[in-house]
Amino acid sequence: MLVVSSSRAMALPARRSLLALLAGSSFVLIALYLLAQRADFPLAHALLELQGGHWSLKQHWLLESLLHRGGRMLSMLAWVTALALLLVRWPQRARLRWHAPLARLLLTTLLCTIVIGVLKATTHMDCPWDLSAFDGTRPFISLLTPRPEILGSPKCFPAAHAATGFAWIGLYFFFAAVRPSWRWAGLAIGLLLGLSFGLAQQVRGAHFLSHDIASLTLCWWVACAVELLARPSERSAV
Repeated sequence: MLVVSSSRAMALPARRSLLALLAGSSFVLIALYLLAQRADFPLAHALLELQGGHWSLKQHWLLESLLHRGGRMLSMLAWVTALALLLVRWPQRARLRWHAPLARLLLTTLLCTIVIGVLKATTHMDCPWDLSAFDGTRPFISLLTPRPEILGSPKCFPAAHAATGFAWIGLYFFFAAVRPSWRWAGLAIGLLLGLSFGLAQQVRGAHFLSHDIASLTLCWWVACAVELLARPSERSAV
């Protein structure tokens, strides 16, 4: 029988998480490419033209009320519900199984929100609907180009609403710990929420595709980092 040393066995999850973290970096390269080459523009132009040259769907109830406001409320409700479950006095056996993974999930979603919020407040990039190329008034200023003070300090990058959904990709690691066969479903939930919220905002003219990719990248990094730092010696089906 092949015997694996305990230290090596405990190191496996950390190595897998690190590999996942590094794999996620490919998304940031795509985002930077899209941003630098303005590859976002053709898609945004197509969406604008489909609406007659104006962002006529900007206030549409499906996009604004349901997917934007409703999506944000759904995520907040899910977080509060998870917090309530964390505070419940579970039987000892259930607590040992669920408590730590649930705490990491809550931490992941919270950190995703904080990271995206801080970056939005410091990158000062415009939304498509603000740009003269897309029925707005401002010129396009790239991420690494100094921004004239007269243009103000917009807060459109990365995409916060898409991150509201992508933050839940932490469900992948949650289910990997408590029910491994569900981990891919957990990942799919986070991706589906983020993509749905992000697409809705793109149609409204609120974000470019690269904004969503950047948010996905950051949320994945956060989820992997929390998993890597919080449980370096626990085994899981990552």
